[in-house]
Amino acid sequence: MTHTPREIVTTVALGLPAVLGAGVFAGFAPAASLAGWWVLPALAISALAALCCAFSTADQSRAYPDIGGGYGYVRAQLGVWPARMTASAHLLGRCAMAAAVALMFGAYVVPDQPMIGAVALVVATALLGAAGFRFTTGVSVLVSVVLLGVLALVVAASFSIAPVPSAGEAGTVNELVGVAGLMFMAFAGFERVTAPHRGEQPHSPAVLKIAIPVLVGLSFAVYLAVGAGVLRQLGSARLALSPAPLRDALVAADSAALVPLVQVAAAVAGVAALHFVLASAHRTLTGLAEDGDLPTRLKPGALSLVVVVASVLAVVLMPLGLALGVAACGTLFYYAFTNASARVLLQNDRTWPMRTACLGLGLSVLLAMSLPVPAMLVSIAGLGVGTGLIGLTASLRGKRAASRQHTRQAR
Repeated sequence: MTHTPREIVTTVALGLPAVLGAGVFAGFAPAASLAGWWVLPALAISALAALCCAFSTADQSRAYPDIGGGYGYVRAQLGVWPARMTASAHLLGRCAMAAAVALMFGAYVVPDQPMIGAVALVVATALLGAAGFRFTTGVSVLVSVVLLGVLALVVAASFSIAPVPSAGEAGTVNELVGVAGLMFMAFAGFERVTAPHRGEQPHSPAVLKIAIPVLVGLSFAVYLAVGAGVLRQLGSARLALSPAPLRDALVAADSAALVPLVQVAAAVAGVAALHFVLASAHRTLTGLAEDGDLPTRLKPGALSLVVVVASVLAVVLMPLGLALGVAACGTLFYYAFTNASARVLLQNDRTWPMRTACLGLGLSVLLAMSLPVPAMLVSIAGLGVGTGLIGLTASLRGKRAASRQHTRQAR
């Protein structure tokens, strides 16, 4: 199938608003506290893992076009219980990611009341989605241009003035792999183009074969440039303590006049990334209900409310660093299962070789298990509780259905 450069550019522009969210605006602070300047080479590992996972989801979406996301793929390929674990990991990661995006928004846009700003963003974005707002191609291109333009100004300002000598450095090379896991979540919005929702036009394999590497590569270049800029201007020790690294880098570079532009970009990125996160979680809950793992009588509005309430609780209960860690860990567990199921796809369903799914599986597990211990423990506990609740709900529904069948036969 032929493709045009315009189709590739459009596809990349659709994915960028989902990728450039909390990671580029807030991820460098906790990453620098762990690994200092080693966060920059760690980004290459994150990008490689994201590339493999994007290949797997794209192949599975083509093989199962009517199934909603990783939960559906794993259920079709590996069975019920792995699918329930996949759903639990995905929902945990999405709720934590929603909290991270919202807290980033609060730190940049409403610095005096960041918690109120974060909760308001979750509620407002959910209402926008409920009202039918969607990131069309035109809106996505506009958002991409705004974000790339503002981030380019931040990088230019950070390199234009010599930094003040830093008071020490933070982090060690020993945390390189853990930071790669933490920054993986910065790339995790690629499903916006690799696994479109029902009713959305899927992208052809010929387009994705170029668009996926371009999307991940462009995102990697942006993260690398921004990370190098804020590290140069602030130093790793100062960066590790910053609630809003891009804003503080501009102030340090005597470019405080650009701070309002960064606030606008943070607001735009927050709405775009959170919209995708909430829609992705809703799709997984819908799949659970359709397959009988949740009550089938739940309406779409009730499922949306569950996502919003869980996200608000995550905002209240998790500081930004922990939210980013749990988001990364839950998402990596989710992609470990997704890559495992992609490994057993038939050759006719593949655009990329099976070894990319194998590498994605290995990297997902390695990065998840290298994350900071608090994030890993919260994620493992959430995965266990979520899987257990889904299994219990499905079991109770099965027993009630069997009881009703027995009653009808007795009559």
